[in-house]
Amino acid sequence: MNINKTTIEYFILKGFSETSELHIIVFILILIIYLITCGGNMMILTLICLERHLHTPMYFFLANLSIVDISFTTTMLYKIFTGFVTRDKTISFYGCMVQSFMSGSFTVHELYILTAMSYDRYVAICRPLSYQLVMSQRTCVVLASLCWTLGFLFIGPSAWILSTFSCYTSIELNHFFCDVILLMKMTCSDTSVLDVLFFIQGWFLFAVSPFLLTFVPYIFIIIEIMKIRTTTGKYKAFYTCSSHLTVVILLYTINIIQYMIPSNIEYKKFYTLINTVVVPLLNPLIYSLKNQDMKDALRKKRTTWCHI
Repeated sequence: MNINKTTIEYFILKGFSETSELHIIVFILILIIYLITCGGNMMILTLICLERHLHTPMYFFLANLSIVDISFTTTMLYKIFTGFVTRDKTISFYGCMVQSFMSGSFTVHELYILTAMSYDRYVAICRPLSYQLVMSQRTCVVLASLCWTLGFLFIGPSAWILSTFSCYTSIELNHFFCDVILLMKMTCSDTSVLDVLFFIQGWFLFAVSPFLLTFVPYIFIIIEIMKIRTTTGKYKAFYTCSSHLTVVILLYTINIIQYMIPSNIEYKKFYTLINTVVVPLLNPLIYSLKNQDMKDALRKKRTTWCHI
């Protein structure tokens, strides 16, 4: 087969719809959800910064999670917004590489920050007397720094290899962001090294590692909760983990569905959009509605602001 090989300087992101009316509706819906997502996560960040009783390890990691959610959603959607305003659907080659790198990094950040939060809940339930000593400020900073560093380190090699591919069969990407899988399918360069690297990353560094490190502590947490004699005590212990567990189950469920759906690109774009806007939107809602400390802090600040 004769492949039209070309060295390119930019890509064209097709987005969701070629129909002008439908494109406007999709844009407005995405913009509204994006603003609510950023507003909700900014509210969490503000409350955690202003309320001293929220200066605890759990809320420290929650603040990091909010930063990741805002960054991830903005990175994934910014071309939708700029493209709608400027009518320009192009993205430079290196801009595309940066977007792929940042979106992948923020995905890893979120998985490992949730893992750190799982460890925090394990210590709180299973080793309550040692909690202050184990989850010290220094430990929290080290864990958070490790989560951020791992994201960049894991994605860095594959992003660098991808950026060396300058030969592609087309400049049109049928997606709303620079999806690395589509880029690999479109390149006429040898992707064998990248295939092996993605396999190792996908199964061992992204899926198995954070999955086990996140859910194994909950086995010990459940065992410890079952030892509590009173129903009230069991409920209180489980309630302290319920918000985090809900977010974790939600995230992994959507990711599993996203990777198990048929290869139809329209389905993949839809589920990628859900992962991009719905999960970061539900995170602040879950922590605000299920967490009594967050509700009390929000009620206190709302009362204060109403009297100003």
